[in-house]
Amino acid sequence: MIDRCYVYEPGFIDAPARAEIVGWLATLRPLWEMRYSTKRPPPPGKQQRPLLRPVYWLGNWQFACLGYYEPPRRTKHVAVAAEPFPPVLARLVLQIEKRVRRDFPPQTVPRGWHLNTCLVNFYGSRVEGDKTTDAARVGEHRDFEPGPVASLSLGERARFQFVRRGQPENAPPVRTEWLDDGSLQIFGGPRWKDDLLHRVQRVENKHDTSLPPTIEGFRTRRVNFTFRYVPDEHVTPFPQLPAAAREDVREYVATLAQSSPFWARVHR
Repeated sequence: MIDRCYVYEPGFIDAPARAEIVGWLATLRPLWEMRYSTKRPPPPGKQQRPLLRPVYWLGNWQFACLGYYEPPRRTKHVAVAAEPFPPVLARLVLQIEKRVRRDFPPQTVPRGWHLNTCLVNFYGSRVEGDKTTDAARVGEHRDFEPGPVASLSLGERARFQFVRRGQPENAPPVRTEWLDDGSLQIFGGPRWKDDLLHRVQRVENKHDTSLPPTIEGFRTRRVNFTFRYVPDEHVTPFPQLPAAAREDVREYVATLAQSSPFWARVHR
């Protein structure tokens, strides 16, 4: 039976596009974000901690210390306008959007839906002296942004699973998909977006892969681009953030401005 709300296509990214993406990746300077900030300290019972891996965002940036976009509870001043997709990703996104509008049930695609935000996740190992710590996994969660979600994968393949909420750790997943280098995954609709959680259980390390950019203390063996939709009215330019939120992320913006023309203009 064909599920119109789920797509997995290996080999979606052809060799020229892959080379263009890898060349662009080499220009990035990902951030090591902290979960909270000095201005917005951890709530009672919580401790300050870095995110598991370095990240980069395109379209709009959801800084961890501001809280992630989670409608209807949290929509304002959490999606900060960010640099546009590079041309190669913009071309691929147009193909994905066309496919979703053509093939997905209309009721699963909100009015105005377009993929305007992208989380670039770097999966690999933290390296501290002789110690190596694997950082190539994501725990069970759901994506709150409305409408279908699309992801592109580069590098070592990842074991991606959908699981039922509250199930025991050893319970079988509802679906397991190995996300290969160059693959496309799209999922939407209430079953995949709301009823089930998803996770990256592990990323293989079979080919000694090392993807750009160079990140001090980290070796990347997989890069994933997750594209989602944040309604345009909920995307806030950095200068229009409330003063407290601007202060929370000002150091991140200053760091981004050192290598990104977009953020350099914002930071002035």
